[in-house]
Amino acid sequence: MGQDIKGKIAYITGAGSGIGRATALELAREGVHVGLIARTESKLQAVAEEAETQGVKTAYAPCDIPDIDEVNLSIDKLKDELGPADILINNAGIGQHGKFLEVEPDDWKRIIEVNVFGTYHVTRAVLPQMIEKNQGDIINISSSNGLKGTAGSTSYSASKFAVQGMTEALMQEVRPHNIRVFTLNPSMVMTGMTFSGETDEKDKEKFMQPEDLAEYMVSQLKLHPRIFIKQSLQWATNPF
Repeated sequence: MGQDIKGKIAYITGAGSGIGRATALELAREGVHVGLIARTESKLQAVAEEAETQGVKTAYAPCDIPDIDEVNLSIDKLKDELGPADILINNAGIGQHGKFLEVEPDDWKRIIEVNVFGTYHVTRAVLPQMIEKNQGDIINISSSNGLKGTAGSTSYSASKFAVQGMTEALMQEVRPHNIRVFTLNPSMVMTGMTFSGETDEKDKEKFMQPEDLAEYMVSQLKLHPRIFIKQSLQWATNPF
């Protein structure tokens, strides 16, 4: 049998929209208390209010995750209001499509700062809480581009390959503390980061939805603590 996650505490980055928002609400439906991090306070407040309709406690902290000082203050706030984390979902990320010579150095740097250093900063702030508890789950949202590079995704792929390597190494380090660390590697998900402009509603339904990944993560978190799926790749059945 699996485990009941009701009453656990989850911190989620990029929680104001997309996969982060869907995951926060799905966890709330399971009775998990949620701590929310994103850059826009109004979006965080809206997600918190919706999650609270499920009878769970919430806390939120606006934060730009490349700034380690902001991260440390935000994690301290969530810990003070909710308690130490049982679950961390590193979802916040950015991307930019463009040929290698078209993406400006500052844009490259920002992608690495958010996707790699942001994930590192948040994990570094939360991990001691889990080590003290001697248990926990860390889910890093990577991408299919973190397993196979594609033309026009050099900066994004570089960042997600880095997340993949960091996750694999950390997974080995913290297993003695009963902490599971794993990645999700979805292909195209219908979010504002992936799709911009006008998209036909019928076409939208062909691609994976944030709620699909949220449900999948909950199913993984419910696995018995003795087992976990260290890496998984998600694809839409037939989006074309």
